[in-house]
Amino acid sequence: MLIYRILSTILFLLTLPVYAFVRALKGKFLPGWKEKLGQFDAPNLGDKVIMFHGVSVGEVIALENLIKKTKETFPDYKIVVTTGTKTGQEIAHKKFDSIADFITYFPFDITICVELFLKKIKPTAVLIAETELWPTFAAYCKMKNIPLYVINGRISDSTFKTYKMLKGFFAELFKNYTKILTQSEEDRDKFIKIGAPPDKTEVMKNLKFDIKKIDANIEIGKGQNRIIIAGSTHKGEDEIILDTFTKLKKQFSDIKLLIAPRHLTRVNNVKTLIEKSGFKYGLRSNNDKFTDNDIIILDTLGELSKMYQICDFAFIGGSFNKTGGHNPLEATVYNKPAISGPSIHNFRDIYWILSRSKAGKVVKSPKELTDYMYKLLSDKEFYKQSCSDCRTVFSSQQGALNIVIKELSSLFISSK
Repeated sequence: MLIYRILSTILFLLTLPVYAFVRALKGKFLPGWKEKLGQFDAPNLGDKVIMFHGVSVGEVIALENLIKKTKETFPDYKIVVTTGTKTGQEIAHKKFDSIADFITYFPFDITICVELFLKKIKPTAVLIAETELWPTFAAYCKMKNIPLYVINGRISDSTFKTYKMLKGFFAELFKNYTKILTQSEEDRDKFIKIGAPPDKTEVMKNLKFDIKKIDANIEIGKGQNRIIIAGSTHKGEDEIILDTFTKLKKQFSDIKLLIAPRHLTRVNNVKTLIEKSGFKYGLRSNNDKFTDNDIIILDTLGELSKMYQICDFAFIGGSFNKTGGHNPLEATVYNKPAISGPSIHNFRDIYWILSRSKAGKVVKSPKELTDYMYKLLSDKEFYKQSCSDCRTVFSSQQGALNIVIKELSSLFISSK
């Protein structure tokens, strides 16, 4: 670990002037570079601080319910949230500005940057989501007696192959961690095989599954119709969905479509596309019903999550472009199968779990989307099993949030 810290510091000091010169010529520095150097003003957080780190969008989203529950359970503690990317920072501010006491970037894993960061934040405990393993940061936490946890831990197959070759290095690194809490038994085994102590490595399941159903009476005139929801669609996806719906409608006259653009500024564009398709449509804001329409546009804020309870299955948008997808669990929590296009990097771990059964499906093309929806509509047993698999997956994955809260409670009691 000492050799790593010395070499990484030397390399950093050698490359920093080059980086600064190149960026100055371009007139643009990478987001958060000053904060990562430890150059930020932090409020006086006191001596009770819980720090959460999620490197980017997916990890920050996974932490949402845990951070809210932590604030509720430990009101005397300040909450600090860090990220490693600009998009992660944006999501953190969007979700936690009213909850967290401070949001910033995680420091470069260099001695001087880590020292400055910890001097300003003074965390009581640090919880790092998934697989962010930083040797210098971990060593300083150990030196300063700051409990350090990996939570929601996972290791991909490709990463595991690389890490396994460096088992000696990681075995030393993991000595600095208080506990490693993993998403599954498979992830636990991977951590142990790369050097994590078995007695400090436990399964906590997956934080992303700790979401609740929204019970609401939705009057939208479903009747005996089957409803497909296209949730959080982006530019280019509405055309795909409407083309699929047109083809399916010729074979299944009872289907209806609720389409929810991710951004309401696109509602007029969606209207134009539907008008060209010839389908009769209504608006949720007008309280229009499926009784009189083939398609309803969800043009209201904050209703999509509860709408999934009325659908038979859902397409999750942001997945036929480079967005990286949106949360399929908002549908599957109601036991409704979820389908996404190939761009799912924000929820790759979730789809890995869902697609091991029939609860979720990642399709590669618009044609495959149409074919899979046809299968759900035409094969009653297949559809029934898909809904049942949603229920099974949730029952096997929920409970992670309470495990972390219990871990923090034990830590704070023992430290008194």
